[in-house]
Amino acid sequence: MAEKEGGIVKKGHEEGLKLATALLLESELPSGLLPLANVIEVGYVKTTGYMWIVQEKKVEHEFKMVSKLVSYDKEIHGYIGNKRIKKLKGVKAKELIVWPPVSEIVVEDPASGKIQFKSLAGITKTFPVEAFAAGQ
Repeated sequence: MAEKEGGIVKKGHEEGLKLATALLLESELPSGLLPLANVIEVGYVKTTGYMWIVQEKKVEHEFKMVSKLVSYDKEIHGYIGNKRIKKLKGVKAKELIVWPPVSEIVVEDPASGKIQFKSLAGITKTFPVEAFAAGQ
């Protein structure tokens, strides 16, 4: 894939998780935003912000503080940058009985303590950032 050209690639769960967490922290996003399991590979292209994650299987995680069930596909990718991930693919959040894909995650104003999840379906949800801290 052309998007991956020139990227840093970390293989295996431990090294991949370290890279994913570092990317979140560098972008001023909560470190628990991507609760990954059995990571095969994580990659990042610094010049474009393109990142990708491959894990052994789909993972569902409930963020208990906000009662939100989120599904992470085997393959997740998007563009990570200053306080946001855009063009995100592979992440869905349960809304009633449907699973609309999350296309963008943004912390507009860190002082507000809020994080927004936007979907292509026009749904935007706002939550406290601490609900997505590591271990939540």
